[in-house]
Amino acid sequence: MAESSRAKFALILGGMSAFGPLSMDMYLPALPAIAGDLHAGASQVQLSLMACTTGLALGQLVMGPLSDTYGRRRPLLIGVVVFALASLACALAPSAYALAALRLVQGFGGAAGIVIARAVVRDLFSGVALAKFFSLLMLVNGVVPVLAPVLGGQLLRITSWRGVFVTLCAIGAALLLAALLALPETLPREQRRPGSLPQTLRTFGSLVRDRVFIGFALSASLAFAAMFAYISGSSFVLQEVHDLSPQMFSLVFGVNSIGIVTMGQVNGLLVGKVDSRRLLAIGLAANAVGGVSVAVSTVLGLGLPALLPALFVTVASIGLVFPNATALALSGHRETAGSASALLGVLQFMIGGLVSPLVGIAGSDTEVPMGLVMGTLSLSAVLVFLVLTRRRSPEAHPVARAG
Repeated sequence: MAESSRAKFALILGGMSAFGPLSMDMYLPALPAIAGDLHAGASQVQLSLMACTTGLALGQLVMGPLSDTYGRRRPLLIGVVVFALASLACALAPSAYALAALRLVQGFGGAAGIVIARAVVRDLFSGVALAKFFSLLMLVNGVVPVLAPVLGGQLLRITSWRGVFVTLCAIGAALLLAALLALPETLPREQRRPGSLPQTLRTFGSLVRDRVFIGFALSASLAFAAMFAYISGSSFVLQEVHDLSPQMFSLVFGVNSIGIVTMGQVNGLLVGKVDSRRLLAIGLAANAVGGVSVAVSTVLGLGLPALLPALFVTVASIGLVFPNATALALSGHRETAGSASALLGVLQFMIGGLVSPLVGIAGSDTEVPMGLVMGTLSLSAVLVFLVLTRRRSPEAHPVARAG
């Protein structure tokens, strides 16, 4: 693929796969304001975060198999339309529970971009090129977590939290236009699979029985969930426990996100020279070190000088974990890339969604639950990786062979 085409695809697919951080990160600085405006507690407002991640997970479960049956383009466009309309509806939510319900729909629509973007990459690339392109997506996708909370914080200077959701609607409309004009169909009709429910269940069943696939997917999902605990709890921990302003919180959040981008690009340089499984192991180890350090810092009350570096390490490690785990998990499933991508995404967002209320379970004035959840998840990711994954034969894992 020509460099200009690669750049175009990376921008579009990176934007589509960024619906997750777009949906969550941009409104994080507004969580305390939402709680005050809607007369809700921290856990009630965080319910909207769990609802969004549940929608992101369930939407991938539906849209992934549909893209294997009907092609990538049509389900993708439908999903983006749903995302844009639901974002606009969120701006009109009268209560925390209404907001949570609408966020569920918003996540469901945004899931199409996430799951189908990964499937499109699998349609176009294999082997080392697959891992390299996922690293390129980390550059585009990683810019969104940097800019989203900063943009959200700045929007709060001139509008309310409702204006944040209007902005999300506008972003969805822009990505819809880009997909209509520049994203072709990548799955030929002859390569599409039957779309019956029994066939879909059989496909998911075969994926679940693939121990190595589950090992890569689950270890990455647990590491992702550790980062998600940070996403869910950091706005309250940093703003209410440590008294940072929404703008300073956005700056801290952006710096951590730059860590993801940087490590993603380091990974792109190393793929092909260093075994992908080894890079994944390094990323998971760094995630565990960061997560445990966050736990120690919060339990002992060591303050921002100890907490911020630990958060940075935990978040930056995802730049190594995500591209390698995704490439290794999908490399043996070319014919079912949509379904495999869906299961990968379901695990990520379901685990993340389940843990998000836990970080606020003791209220908004303590940081200990966030630290304990992050430490437990990051250690669990390492344990799953060690127990469930092992090197496949070269024929089954061209990405691993490339090292």
